[in-house]
Amino acid sequence: MFTGIVEELGTVVGWAGDHTRLIVRGEMVAADARHGDSIAVNGVCLTVVEVDGGVFTADVMKETFDRTSLAALVPEDPVNLERAATLATRLGGHLVQGHVDGVATITARQPGEHWEGVRFTLPQKLERYVVEKGSITVDGVSLTVTAVGADFFEVGLIPTTLKLTTLGHKGVGDPVNLEVDVIAKYVEKLVADRDGVA
Repeated sequence: MFTGIVEELGTVVGWAGDHTRLIVRGEMVAADARHGDSIAVNGVCLTVVEVDGGVFTADVMKETFDRTSLAALVPEDPVNLERAATLATRLGGHLVQGHVDGVATITARQPGEHWEGVRFTLPQKLERYVVEKGSITVDGVSLTVTAVGADFFEVGLIPTTLKLTTLGHKGVGDPVNLEVDVIAKYVEKLVADRDGVA
């Protein structure tokens, strides 16, 4: 479980194991990482299999490639990193599983004097889970939805987010990983079960 508060902007070192192991440099998150620990990379929960100084390696399976944008990562790409939350962690964002629901694309950026508005595509299968003023995770960053339409949603980014996450580096056309609020999915299933809908 994560909070969507990025701890560090890491860098992709490369791929190993016939493109099945992602190698990432992240001095902070790797400092106390051990084999078996979970680290979110651009919002994707990965399991650490090796640590060497400030670099960690994680396995990536086919399901992850199919549902996320990780396959497009190349050496020197920046990535958002967050270690798994503990019982003592402050929940500054919202409950994030690191289980990506879909990939969206940046369609517009609107720079402002003190913040920036960003618009993304919204996959049809996720529309019902996204609401104005609700939470959404974009590349592992917990954000508040400022506007939502039939096929898009928007967020506002403060200077800290622009500086310390990948969202300050990406442009129109770039892909991002989305995770909708898990509570909405549970509520939907409970209501469907109650009403006898499969």
